[in-house]
Amino acid sequence: QVQLVESGGGLVQAGGSLRLSCAASGRTFSTYAMGWFRQAPGKERAFVAGITRSGGGTYYADSVKGRFTISRDNAKNTVYLQMNSLKPEDTAVYYCAASTTNSASTYRGAYEYWGQGTQLTVSS
Repeated sequence: QVQLVESGGGLVQAGGSLRLSCAASGRTFSTYAMGWFRQAPGKERAFVAGITRSGGGTYYADSVKGRFTISRDNAKNTVYLQMNSLKPEDTAVYYCAASTTNSASTYRGAYEYWGQGTQLTVSS
């Protein structure tokens, strides 16, 4: 089992940047593919980005491609989401998730473990 704790959310102006972090504890971090999802009010939780166990494969939702970068540091048991050129429509609660598969799936059900979420608000 793994415990996930997100941090780094906050209020930022449109066009700004922010980096989210997700610290993992418990079972060996490098055995999990990791993902970031987000949920805006009244909407389904949606895939944002995923990364394979080694970090060699990364995947992005079309809406964030070219603006967001997912990375991981297995020595620090942490996954990051660097967010640039932020837009008001990026406003959501961001969740980090861990999967025992190595597919960094876009499918929410592929992830067994979830953090509590961190709020990002982008003002126009």
